[in-house]
Amino acid sequence: MLNTTELNNTFAALSNPTRRAILAHLANGDATVNELAAPFNMSLPAVSKHIKVLERAGLINQGQEAQYRPCTLNTMPLEALASWTEQYRHIWEARFDRLDTCLKQLKGPTNEE
Repeated sequence: MLNTTELNNTFAALSNPTRRAILAHLANGDATVNELAAPFNMSLPAVSKHIKVLERAGLINQGQEAQYRPCTLNTMPLEALASWTEQYRHIWEARFDRLDTCLKQLKGPTNEE
């Protein structure tokens, strides 16, 4: 389970669409910084800053292979985040059930019933 600081860092890292896109790319396999930067209209240093945020949050690891530094997705913080959000599932489901009931009442009786 994530502690509060790790949870905050994970949410902060995921709050940016560029960083989420980088993670989506890495879900398909390891990639170099240049490969990760290719789809974006930004400088390599700007992409590197996003990678550092993801790395500090523990969402990616950066290796060292000769002159390349491939990035790898680390799913553990995402799994912990999913576990944290799971504790609220019953609340969401209950609210959706109440909404469904309310919408059915507003719609009124149908021939299907």
